[in-house]
Amino acid sequence: MREPTFLVLTALTGGPLHGYAVIEDIAGMTGGRVRLRAGTLYAALDRLRAEGLIEVDREEIVQSRLRRYYRLTGAGEQSLTAETARLRAQATIAERRLRARRIQLGGATA
Repeated sequence: MREPTFLVLTALTGGPLHGYAVIEDIAGMTGGRVRLRAGTLYAALDRLRAEGLIEVDREEIVQSRLRRYYRLTGAGEQSLTAETARLRAQATIAERRLRARRIQLGGATA
């Protein structure tokens, strides 16, 4: 799973959000490191809908503009759970190897 997909699904775990709120939530949870552009986000949302990982929760008109809210589906939650476990396992392996490297180097942090 690519990072933007992971972040969009993570943003939607807190409940339904509209597109701009997803962008803002992702920027907040990454400390500003990831700032999705609107075109990138909406392409991802369309793809995730087609895959059944998210669905439209509701639509409303705000200042004469359509605002569509998205929510995580059961399949989306399962996919995010599996990816979270995969990332955790990979991080654990990396941490072990870094510790072993430091021991081999006599405690130095090269």
